Amino acid sequence: MILRARTILPISRPPLDNGAVRITGSRIAAAAPWKEIRGPSGEEIFDLGEVLLMPGLVNAHCHLDYTDMRGQIPRPKSFPDWIKALLALKAQWTYSDYAQSWLHGAKMLVRRGVTTVADIEAVPELLPEVWTATPLRVVSFLEMTGVRARRSAPEILKETVERIDLLSHEISSAALSPHAPYSTTADLLRATAAKSRQRRWRVTMHVSESQAEFEMFTHRRGPLYDWLRRQRDTSDCGLGSPVQHLQRNGLLGENLLAVHVNYLAEGDAELLARRKVSVAHCPRSHQYFQHDPFPFAKLSNVGVNSCLGTDSLVSVASTRRQKPELDLFAEMRAFSAAHDDVPPETIVKLATLNGGRALGMAGKIGQLIPGTFADFIALPIAAKEKDLFESIVNYSGEVAGSMINGKWALRPNLG
Repeated sequence: MILRARTILPISRPPLDNGAVRITGSRIAAAAPWKEIRGPSGEEIFDLGEVLLMPGLVNAHCHLDYTDMRGQIPRPKSFPDWIKALLALKAQWTYSDYAQSWLHGAKMLVRRGVTTVADIEAVPELLPEVWTATPLRVVSFLEMTGVRARRSAPEILKETVERIDLLSHEISSAALSPHAPYSTTADLLRATAAKSRQRRWRVTMHVSESQAEFEMFTHRRGPLYDWLRRQRDTSDCGLGSPVQHLQRNGLLGENLLAVHVNYLAEGDAELLARRKVSVAHCPRSHQYFQHDPFPFAKLSNVGVNSCLGTDSLVSVASTRRQKPELDLFAEMRAFSAAHDDVPPETIVKLATLNGGRALGMAGKIGQLIPGTFADFIALPIAAKEKDLFESIVNYSGEVAGSMINGKWALRPNLG
């Protein structure tokens, strides 16, 4: 098929006025001005009219399982208090609760322009049933902890790998996610690093999310340390920052997507850059916990690939007027408000091109060029080129259309 639109925004190339995209199967065959697009006779042509056609958004960190938990946990006094409240709430939920919550979140993402999501999966039994119930391209990172498991690291990893090996889907896949430094053991981190390198899998992990976590590992103190010191071996604390903890245990590498990274010790940013680690930032969650300013400039100045995620709705503030949704446009707006020196074009790339790179899909998602998957969205935006990226960052509402892997996820209104 051929899709024609007022503006085509490839992201990695300049915008095209009166442009068109030709799709063959699940891939983009060409993206060029309308007059240059030529294809075999009989191709279906869709004139989308006065819209902007751009790559689908890449949500680099989400917890779809927790979508329906929004508003059910009061704003905590501390990060450890929030974790305790979340664990208590999770203990009350059934399989059906999680399944319904997952699907609600997936629908939100599609409506709000996401075509690929990196999702932390705490209930792997949901897969692959939920995969088949959504058009989304999903990378499900199976969550592993070790503090309360009372099982060895090899046992935990073996069970998770066996689950992954049983999964199969046309566009979705699974990988490993040791939850966080404080909730896992060094043995599990080392085993995960080795297995992921062997299988060429991506890994994602919450890293240095809170001041409490940073104090626990750097100084062997603080509320998180006080809570966990009777539940886990703390001999790995007091030896350096959470980032340095991952380095000691072999987890820093090009296949790692480190989530949050809100607190850095001297040299941490340079270490992440040398090891080619990507970082996922969740602006609204960051705002909810009132963390110190996200060190975007420090990370970008040394070449770290940063991208954006929504996190879960458990850590996004509700308002009296409406409950929040999983919305990467809202994350872009929140990022822009907190970093007014960062150009809109850079912010849009955080939600597209950079996210694709972080998930190991550079050249496949996050841009509209020949060879990439046909994952894109249509927005009712008719801005001039100089205002295009600013209009995207400030966009609010549902998208006008969405295609994933060459199939309509939300068919645009062509009438």
